[in-house]
Amino acid sequence: MQFEGKTAVITGSSRGLGKAIAEKLGRLGANIVLNGTTESVLKTAEELEAMGIKVAATVGDVRSAEDIKVMMAKAVDTFGGVDILINNAGITRDKPMAMMSEDDWDTVLDINLKGTFLCTKAASKLMIKKRYGRIINISSVAGAYGNPGQANYSASKGGMIALTKTTAKELAPRGVTCNAVTPGLIESDMTEILPEELKKKYLEKIALGRFGTPEDVANVVAFLAAEETGYVTGQVIDIDGGLVM
Repeated sequence: MQFEGKTAVITGSSRGLGKAIAEKLGRLGANIVLNGTTESVLKTAEELEAMGIKVAATVGDVRSAEDIKVMMAKAVDTFGGVDILINNAGITRDKPMAMMSEDDWDTVLDINLKGTFLCTKAASKLMIKKRYGRIINISSVAGAYGNPGQANYSASKGGMIALTKTTAKELAPRGVTCNAVTPGLIESDMTEILPEELKKKYLEKIALGRFGTPEDVANVVAFLAAEETGYVTGQVIDIDGGLVM
């Protein structure tokens, strides 16, 4: 998989999964456009640039069509277009449903699902013109199977799966594919602080016996983003070590 001459826009890419995906695609030759809600994304851009990756960055909110317009313009002005979109931006506000506020619900749905819709809408217009594009949505196993205490998050990620399939059907005649990945338990700041007993309980449910890494997710995203996988669309791939098989 080589991405020379291809430009990837990655939302929520100042750290974690987004940063790992940006580094993976960048090392394979892609031009990278980072996005984050704070200026920490600019520091991430500096780190990637030090690795020899061609990178640009924008500070913006995926809930804002205007901010997304700026992000896409940055990709076009800097690198000439958008070939790959990774919808990764997302948050959690976990509570039992009976205790979940409307704001908890609205904010998670707006960022995770509406943000994916707005970014897809903007990028697809550019992709349709060149009759080429790869869109990968970072969903979650919670979106397919649900998770107690995550009604808002699960609903948003389930919505992303449905949006993936609709996008794939709508854009297929224009040479644009759309797929989703559904990570399971991935090493992060959140898993790092879990009590050892709880970690052990989770690990017992994972066939491979370990948490995933951001790189595990990035490898599959790179596969779906490649020119060689142009006959794969509308698919949802679990990256969970066998957690839900």
